[in-house]
Amino acid sequence: MARLKPRVVFYNLWPEFRALARRQLPGCTTRFVAAPLDLNNADRRAQVVGVFIDSRITAKILARLPRLAALATLSTGFDHIDLPACQKRRVVVMNVPSYGENTVAEHTFALILGLTRKLFESVKRVKEGRYDFVGLRGVDLKDKTLGIIGTGRIGSHVAQIARGFGLRVIAYDPHPNRALSRELNFTYISLPALLKQSDIITLHSPLTPQTHHLLNAKNLKLLKRGAYLINTARGALVDPAALYAALQSGALAGAGLDVLEDENLIQHFESVMQCSDCQLKTTLLNNLIIDHPHTIVTPHNAFNSTEALARIVHTTVENIRKFLPGRPQNVVGK
Repeated sequence: MARLKPRVVFYNLWPEFRALARRQLPGCTTRFVAAPLDLNNADRRAQVVGVFIDSRITAKILARLPRLAALATLSTGFDHIDLPACQKRRVVVMNVPSYGENTVAEHTFALILGLTRKLFESVKRVKEGRYDFVGLRGVDLKDKTLGIIGTGRIGSHVAQIARGFGLRVIAYDPHPNRALSRELNFTYISLPALLKQSDIITLHSPLTPQTHHLLNAKNLKLLKRGAYLINTARGALVDPAALYAALQSGALAGAGLDVLEDENLIQHFESVMQCSDCQLKTTLLNNLIIDHPHTIVTPHNAFNSTEALARIVHTTVENIRKFLPGRPQNVVGK
């Protein structure tokens, strides 16, 4: 009897990369599902599943995948995956540790420049037929202080780009990299000190129980008045109620956000009334933040460049190829 090929199922993989994935997994039966993984479309025969962050991997989902041996997320972050549930079922979880530090860092500066030079308002005004600059005065970046929270791959790339703008860089990280700070000429300080000194604050920390609402009502009171906040990391690093209050009071001059807490509910707003009170409050706050005149919000798009997506798919396919003969790489949750 011929040996059955391993069944690999990708959920919501970008269509232009499907042929590449199939070609690079010649010994597998490869299937593609256009939607994120959920209880209704779980493939019970799947042995390896590839997902993006829009698939919430819960114990209930895992129960619908009785043959699952490995889960390959097309992302660096894995807070959308219930790791204890995977460990309980002996499902190996693999991620993409590095694919777009420059990509996300470049988007970070797009948001910074969009806010500080009032680009959104400027473009909107011209398109509406009014060609003047009254009320559109911006601020220079040169000699301003940039506070980076999290100096991993993306945060360090932000520090590197900042040098070209003439920014003074300070940073907070619970695990400081002293060699990096010497190389890129920045200083580590405490989080309260960073909030007090920074003209621009940018978040590049992972979301963990310890970093949930890292910026909150208590410490946002320390802000240098008129500062800007940038978040291209995870929405739940910032308490949305505290963020909205800081925008309303003028403590923040503006916020550039690529992520929001519970952002999946914004995509499916019709489900809001079925949410818990906590989720409903967060979703309504998110919409107030999106509509605020001093915010620029992009739809979790910082990673989304042609080059970065190619790197993501390549690494994910390699993760699967290495797992199949029993040599898994980039395993998380060990």
